[in-house]
Amino acid sequence: MSDFLPTGIQLTYLVAASLFILGLKKLGSPATARNGNIVAAVGMLLAIAATMLDQHVLNYQMILLGLAIGSGIGAIVAYKVQMTEMPQMVGLLNGLGGAASALVAVAEFWRLLDSSQAIPLDVNISMLLDVLIGGVTFTGSFLAFAKLQGLISGSPITFPFQQPFNLLLLGAYIVGSAYLIITPDSLPIFLGVVGVSLVLGVMFVIPIGGGDMPVVISLLNSLSGVAAAAAGFVVMNNMLIIAGALVGASGLILTEIMCKAMNRSLFSVLFSAFGTGSSSGGGAASGGATDQSVRSIDPEEGAMMLGYARSVVIVPGYGMAVAQAQHSVRELSDQLEKMGVDVKYAIHPVAGRMPGHMNVLLAEANVPYTQLYDMDDINPQFDQADVALVIGANDVVNPAARSDTNSPIYGMPILEVDRAKQTIVIKRGMSTGFAGVDNELFYKDKTTMLFGSAKDMVAKLVSEVKQL
Repeated sequence: MSDFLPTGIQLTYLVAASLFILGLKKLGSPATARNGNIVAAVGMLLAIAATMLDQHVLNYQMILLGLAIGSGIGAIVAYKVQMTEMPQMVGLLNGLGGAASALVAVAEFWRLLDSSQAIPLDVNISMLLDVLIGGVTFTGSFLAFAKLQGLISGSPITFPFQQPFNLLLLGAYIVGSAYLIITPDSLPIFLGVVGVSLVLGVMFVIPIGGGDMPVVISLLNSLSGVAAAAAGFVVMNNMLIIAGALVGASGLILTEIMCKAMNRSLFSVLFSAFGTGSSSGGGAASGGATDQSVRSIDPEEGAMMLGYARSVVIVPGYGMAVAQAQHSVRELSDQLEKMGVDVKYAIHPVAGRMPGHMNVLLAEANVPYTQLYDMDDINPQFDQADVALVIGANDVVNPAARSDTNSPIYGMPILEVDRAKQTIVIKRGMSTGFAGVDNELFYKDKTTMLFGSAKDMVAKLVSEVKQL
């Protein structure tokens, strides 16, 4: 039995790792994402059980108590948090993951210090990396949460000599780490590098504008995985290393996808202080950056354009999320389909505040997955669309990205709604998007503006369409 247990634990880890990979694969499609989440959760349960046996955990009462408290908090939060606040929730979870990994390193350092054991070089380096990555992820994620929640300004926060100051902090961390490698039993220096890592996380996120939050959230998610892998090296746990590596790699791939969707490098996102961070603005009368005029319509006219169309493409954006209009949008879609209209949804990779934000909202409203089209698939179909209905989207439909070489968003792939025969834009006013640039789409001859809250305007469209 004693010989079987270690082998059984490693086999369980292998099964758990396989379930993690299968779960990640299923998360790649909205249709299988729910099952993928369950598969990965089963893998985590197996990993936890095997780790408890491997580490000879005897105080199961405390383990169960922690499990009950954590599950209770998680259930309450999942029930209470609005879908529009999911980016903030993801930010918090990233931060807690980073904090947990950093605490593993702190606890291990403390344990080795109290036991007067010599700290092996590989464990020492792993602890220092864990503290750095975990600390940056913790404070960086919580600052991203504060920006998204509106607790602090979403605009880039910069000050003179900011980058030299960041380099000074990084240098202090490197010097402190080198000292700890030579003299590994210095508690004050260790606590000092922990503090520096926390400050680095703050300095990492404050110069990033709200428009870049999808990239930041996916990058912080990747860092939380790397921190977990580093924690695995600290405690010599293969399962933690594998799980952390999977999260780190998938988050990094997603970050790269987000950067390509914005036609920007990761370096530019992190250090260029791009975007205003706020899309709120004036009402219908407020002007944009030009003196051009726009053509506005009322819900009755909009309903006639939609109801008598053969093909409609709905383009959701952050404005739909803010107004919580996804259920009204689904109702409008259902009503149009009853009239024989072909309805599709066009999803831009960086629409909203986190990767997949629009997919999550539309899934909550039970929009069929078969109606969701990504940017590459839907763009060739806009020429055949009678009406493109833009609901709260701005930068991701701005034709300037395609035509204006002087625009800061030039080269960014967009949803080419201006190629549709007619375009209806639902928006509160003429304010700019997160990029802070005026939208050429609003002034096109084929574009009409329906000013007002997305939820109210869509509800009125539904009412008017029913009367056709």
